[in-house]
Amino acid sequence: MKIIKTVEEMRQYSRQCRQRGLRLACVPTMGYLHEGHASLISAARHSHDEVVTSIFVNPTQFGPHEDFERYPRDFDRDHRVVDQAGGTVIFAPSVDEMYPLGASTSIAVRGVSEPFEGAFRPGHFTGVATIVARLLLAIEPDAAFFGAKDFQQTLVIRRMVHDLGIASDVIVLSTIREADGLAKSSRNVYLTADQRHRATALYRALRAAEDAIHDGAYQKQIIDNAMHDVLRSVDGIEIDYASAADASTLATPDIFEAGARIVCLIAVRLGSTRLIDNMEFTIGMKA
Repeated sequence: MKIIKTVEEMRQYSRQCRQRGLRLACVPTMGYLHEGHASLISAARHSHDEVVTSIFVNPTQFGPHEDFERYPRDFDRDHRVVDQAGGTVIFAPSVDEMYPLGASTSIAVRGVSEPFEGAFRPGHFTGVATIVARLLLAIEPDAAFFGAKDFQQTLVIRRMVHDLGIASDVIVLSTIREADGLAKSSRNVYLTADQRHRATALYRALRAAEDAIHDGAYQKQIIDNAMHDVLRSVDGIEIDYASAADASTLATPDIFEAGARIVCLIAVRLGSTRLIDNMEFTIGMKA
C-alpha cells in the first residue's frame, strides 16, 4: 500500500500511471471508512488498475457549530479497510497541503446546491465542491466513485465536474445498508444503542413513501406525509426535512407526472447526531 501526503507527489504518481497505460480511479472520503466505502473501492478496482482513496476531513464543509473536531478519525483502521477492499494508494494530505497559506478560491455551484442540505447547512456545498475539485486536480483520475447516500452532493459534484470541464467520470453507486435498512455512515458511531434502534425510522419512512407511490400517489404532499408520519411516530427524532423532489433538478412541484424519476430525501437529528438518507423512485412504478 502506497501512502502519499503531498499534491505534487500525487500528481507525479498519477502521471506515471498514465505513462504506463494504467487506468486510475479515486474514491474521495473523509476517513473512518466502513463497508460502503469498501464497496466503492472494490468496484473501482474491478474496472481500474490503480485506486486512490483520499482520506481528508475537510474543514470547509463543516459549519461553525458542526462536528469537525469530533468527527471520527482512525488512520490505521482506514488503512486496513482500503487494503482489504483492493485499494492501491491512500492520499492523506494535511489541511495546509490542500489549503495553502493565502488560498482564497472557492467553488459555488448554484441551483442543485441551494435547497435541502444547502438551506440547512449554508456554505456546506461550497466546501464540498472546492475540495472535490482540488482532489480531482491532484489525483487526475479517469473516474471518481461516490455513494448515493449523499444524493444531493452527487448532483453538485456532477454539475461542478461538467461546468469546469474536469476530465474525470463521476460514478455513483447504490447506498450500502445495515440488515435493518439503516444507511452505512461514519456518523453512526455517535449513536447510542437506543438511538441506533430509533434511526431505522429513516429507512421505514422511505419505504412508506415507496408504498404510497406504489398505491398510486403522485402528489408531493401525499408522499411527504407518508414519510413524516413514520418519523413523527418515533420519540427523539427532529425532522429537518422529508421531501420528494425531482431526481435531476431537486425541483419540488405539487404534482409529479407519470414516469417521473423522483428522489425522497430525509434529514433528521437524533440527539447530537444528524442523519441523512434517500431513495429514488419512478412515479407510477414500484422501485
